[in-house]
Amino acid sequence: MKDILDAIMAAEHAADPARELASVASLPVPDSYRGVVVRADEVNMFEGLQTRDKDPRKALHVQEVPTPELGPGEAIVAVMASAINYNTVWTSIFEPVSTFKFLQRYGRVSELTKRHDLPYHVVGSDLAGVVLKVGPGVTKWKPGDEVVAHCLSVELEDATGHDDTMMDPEQRIWGFETNFGGLAELSLVKANQLMPKPKHLSWEEAASPGLVNSTAYRQLVSHHGAQMKQGDTVLIWGASGGLGSYATQFALNGGARPVCVVSSPEKAELCRRMGAELIIDRTAEGYKFWKDEETQDPSEWRRFGERIRELTGGEDPDIVFEHPGRETFGASVYVAKKGGTIVTCASTSGYMHQYDNRYLWMNLKRIVGSHFANYKEAWEANRLIDRGAIHPTLSRTYSMEQVGQAAYDVHRNAHQGKVGVLCLAPDEGLGVRDREKRARHETEINRFRGH
Repeated sequence: MKDILDAIMAAEHAADPARELASVASLPVPDSYRGVVVRADEVNMFEGLQTRDKDPRKALHVQEVPTPELGPGEAIVAVMASAINYNTVWTSIFEPVSTFKFLQRYGRVSELTKRHDLPYHVVGSDLAGVVLKVGPGVTKWKPGDEVVAHCLSVELEDATGHDDTMMDPEQRIWGFETNFGGLAELSLVKANQLMPKPKHLSWEEAASPGLVNSTAYRQLVSHHGAQMKQGDTVLIWGASGGLGSYATQFALNGGARPVCVVSSPEKAELCRRMGAELIIDRTAEGYKFWKDEETQDPSEWRRFGERIRELTGGEDPDIVFEHPGRETFGASVYVAKKGGTIVTCASTSGYMHQYDNRYLWMNLKRIVGSHFANYKEAWEANRLIDRGAIHPTLSRTYSMEQVGQAAYDVHRNAHQGKVGVLCLAPDEGLGVRDREKRARHETEINRFRGH
């Protein structure tokens, strides 16, 4: 692994970084590497505990694992940096089911996919790094290419996947429903997960948008999602978080007006730095949408709706960007305007949503389900990052050895923006290739990171 890192680091101050990076083609791929894993023999370790009391630090381990066989249409990438997503939290607390069930199911698809069914699961659904080796049939990418990866893994042998790959019956989220994810020194990906790394960003900055940026793009902008247009009022839950911070940027960048819902003054300030003006601190304003575990409080929905109209000059949201799920969904359906759209993914506070259907059916509202993004949508979302129209909202970077703590912080919502992880990269700030472009966007990058 040292030879690979030395070759990549030689590009840092080289006159021709691409030439230095091309030298990795002559290096052997190591037989093993360090990865962050959960273990199959620990899936019952949190039995009997409430979700909040389950501690990712106890379940996530850094260990040496064998390098998987490289198959057709695949690539092995040296991972310089990765990031924490909520799916890593779910994996680490074995909710809603153990991800080993996903790996077992995938292992039954073919002889090649049996590689994924192991007693350990290398996790992580983001990466920025350098291609080391490509399998048969890969023509677009070569060793030495600097890349980021989106997390859609598809087999594409079924006709239903060719109009929208998210509809493929063998669609999976890499590093969550497949093995060999991005929180590791090496990772195995399909070549059609790869996209060019934005040259003005560091490794950790480039790694951080992947999953959430693409998810927000499909959910809010794409014709598969809410189809946001100029002038729309968009209510965004968790607007400073990993997913919401990109939705906030897409709204501002696309001529819409975000109403940002956050849970602290610090998170409100991050939204202001992004350019948002309409902000609701739901903790400070004391919204309690549930009287108890079984009963919602419609009076709080009304109070919340009145606050939104107060900020917007009397307008209800055209779009509600939903991802907390159970805790907020009743309020989301209520406050959306007549004919409005509630677009939903994730459900980090619970999957069993409850709402009063009168406010949906009698007011002609619609609920749209959205899940990650297809390759085209992920590519467009990454292109906006590359153009400097959308910026990473990376708030903190951890080492691989600290991944348990990083996942714990996300689990407890003790973070802002996105949480990054250094894998092979020895320090933050490395990997910037276009200094001129970096200088043009430096102020915005630091502002969005909270610097």
